[in-house]
Amino acid sequence: MKMFTLPCQSLSLTTSSSALHFCSISISSCCPPSSSSPPGSSRALAIRALGAPHNRILHDAALTKSLPSPALQEPVGEACGASALADKVRLVGGHDALCVSYSEQFVIRCYEVGVDRTASIEAIANLLQEVACNHVQSLGFSTDAFATTPSMRNRRLIWVTTRMQIEIDDYPTWGDVVQIETWFQSEGKLGMRRDWVLTNAATCKVIGRATSTWVMMNQDSRRLARITDDIRAELMFYCHDPPRWAFKKDSNSRLKKIPKLEFLPQYRRPGLMPRQGDLDMNQHVNNVTYIGWILESIPQDILDTHQLHRITLDYRQECKHHDVVESLASLECYKSNHTAHFSSVETDNSGVINGNSVCHSDTETDDVAFLHTLRLSGSGVEINKGRTEWTTKS
Repeated sequence: MKMFTLPCQSLSLTTSSSALHFCSISISSCCPPSSSSPPGSSRALAIRALGAPHNRILHDAALTKSLPSPALQEPVGEACGASALADKVRLVGGHDALCVSYSEQFVIRCYEVGVDRTASIEAIANLLQEVACNHVQSLGFSTDAFATTPSMRNRRLIWVTTRMQIEIDDYPTWGDVVQIETWFQSEGKLGMRRDWVLTNAATCKVIGRATSTWVMMNQDSRRLARITDDIRAELMFYCHDPPRWAFKKDSNSRLKKIPKLEFLPQYRRPGLMPRQGDLDMNQHVNNVTYIGWILESIPQDILDTHQLHRITLDYRQECKHHDVVESLASLECYKSNHTAHFSSVETDNSGVINGNSVCHSDTETDDVAFLHTLRLSGSGVEINKGRTEWTTKS
């Protein structure tokens, strides 16, 4: 055992020669952080200094249940070395005792925050995606970059997202350490869902949560497919029993249908195109890119005075590299006594307000919501629709 001592943290690192049981780390505070230090800075310093191997107990002999043999796919050669190195430098986290949820900690970087020093919703969505990918990779379900089980690969089936909802109560700031826990479980007969809970690692306060719904699609025909019994058996081994939800099961916000924009939208941002960097490893436009496009149609004065509390997206159709997209939005109000009027701004020939226009509310303290549509320019085919809900900045 080796001991590393830092001004505000003591850390112990133990390693095992076992190829399946990697590293464990324990962090204990030996003095409170300085009042001049940013929140979470001492913990972030400890994690950075160590290189922070995460605690992988997936294959620990003490586990009460054994893993199905198809999931045990050990990488070989260079892949084995790269995987082991990645495991060593990931932040504190790993599986729970029953291997049904996975946690990881992240330091919020300077390039992930905006002018107010808080993490952007896109940065948070990227972290959700990262911990989800690390989760399925640790289970052996990510060897083809599609997070598929062996039975899915035999049938050339992949996962596609149909709905995503993220709710943030307290945005982390630069230097904060955020712990993200994730798990997946069945969602009806045709789908699966993945949930996340975000916690400030310094205060142990839950700061956000997210959920998503996934269905299977044939990689060649692009048609949806049902989850067969053998595939469900591979997945359900790693699911909570009874089920666990980040949001309440009957949460109105999660179940609420997003209306279609029936009339001319009040805001329009045309000419959006995927960049090369927006493509994921499977040559699809990354799900997080849609969030950025949705926010392009939010009026500037809302961005100045409000903070995004919840975003819900329904993914309708794939977007390709050379597609041109336009982002449409209209104000949806929470309160019956709330009215909104729009300043005189230049519109296009269709009467739609272009770009970051100005929206005025009769009550500055009101929370507001917007309905959104992303559609392909020219054809008008809808690829995504969403709702964003905003609270006034404190």
